[in-house]
Amino acid sequence: MTLGTPNTQSSTEASIMAIESDVLVIGGGLAGLTSALAAARSGADVRLLSYKQSTLRNASGLVDVLGYTPDGEGPLSNPYDVIPTLPETHPYRTVGVETVREAMGLFDDVVTFYRGGHTDTNALVPTHGGTVKPTARYPEGASAGLASDTRDVLLVGLESMTDFDAPRAAAHLEAAGVPFGVRGVTISFPGAFRADAKVTRYAHVLDTDDDVSVRGRDVPARETLARRVASHLEDEKRVGFPALLGMDHPAAVRAALSDELGVDVFEVPMGPPSIPGIRLEEALFAALSDAGASIETGNPVVGYEGTERIERVFVEKNGARIPNTAEQYVLATGGLVGKGVQSNREGVYEPLFGCHVAHSANRYDWFERDAFGDHPFARFGVNTDDSLRPLASDGSTAFNNLRAAGSVLGGYDFAAEKSGSGVSIATGYTAGQHAAQEAR
Repeated sequence: MTLGTPNTQSSTEASIMAIESDVLVIGGGLAGLTSALAAARSGADVRLLSYKQSTLRNASGLVDVLGYTPDGEGPLSNPYDVIPTLPETHPYRTVGVETVREAMGLFDDVVTFYRGGHTDTNALVPTHGGTVKPTARYPEGASAGLASDTRDVLLVGLESMTDFDAPRAAAHLEAAGVPFGVRGVTISFPGAFRADAKVTRYAHVLDTDDDVSVRGRDVPARETLARRVASHLEDEKRVGFPALLGMDHPAAVRAALSDELGVDVFEVPMGPPSIPGIRLEEALFAALSDAGASIETGNPVVGYEGTERIERVFVEKNGARIPNTAEQYVLATGGLVGKGVQSNREGVYEPLFGCHVAHSANRYDWFERDAFGDHPFARFGVNTDDSLRPLASDGSTAFNNLRAAGSVLGGYDFAAEKSGSGVSIATGYTAGQHAAQEAR
């Protein structure tokens, strides 16, 4: 069977008991998790299927609504003021401003260690590259580092973490005109660590405050790290570390370092693997479990049955094809990066259900010659009706019990707009609610 075409059920598959639910969500990223949460909290029996680890662990942990307009204007102060002016094809226009607010309210209710929910205004958060990113929600651990704060900053890098050059990041921030003085220093992390030690290893040592050996003496890790930073501290009132200050007890780690140094301590969002992203992922999966949803990870969805309605999907597990049935389905498998949208020499397509993806037949029209140009491929994805049901090439509804959410959707450039998280949350919330309502 080719993906995107209905399955022909074998006698073996027919003998396997189907796993049933009201709502079946395919995809374990931010859109899929939000969709499953919204449906479960609406009273539906929900099952979530995720083949791979969530992409959240590769993200910064910052949650954007809209940082820039499609024309590149920004950074935006209030993203909600701009949403009504976006192109009609944009997913935010499909769901509407108030739904975006409601969806972000669900996020705030579930992820209590994030900040920004008190205001519509974007916060400006310094990143490990020395840029300032407009974002709607940010981890509590980043609060003391906001660029709107005028207190001077000392950035601390680690010799073993080459992806965070603190002096260079400080220079970039200064060149960007931040309203505070900023310096960067590089130190060695206390204790004997391999040069290729995982970032989670550092976080674990700080979580447990294990003793580390320093000049033949065993000293608690937090105290030792603070002492090494203190020798570089001048008049700065804030110190920023790479985001590795504990996996399970980050607030306690920050408090201990702050007490030792006598200044506020914050985390600088990093690239993958991202500890803030892992923390966020764990919080969302825990909330979904608490809501009573069933979760299965590690096995791919490889086919489906149905024409106007999806009757069942098949999950490949240990060589067997396990049928899963539901009243309503949500497609949240990601975009071009997550392979929820794919392309070949024949065109661009959604591989699981064969949903239509609008694109030019001329492949040279998919991109601009300027590397930083307005590339059409960045907006490739599934088009939907007002309730997020995918549309066929003739404009009709592809399946009346399927909805799409997140970066599998077309009509927006999440990377340029800094809107990926917000679109995932808003469309996931909408898809989950519609699915739950129609499954009753």
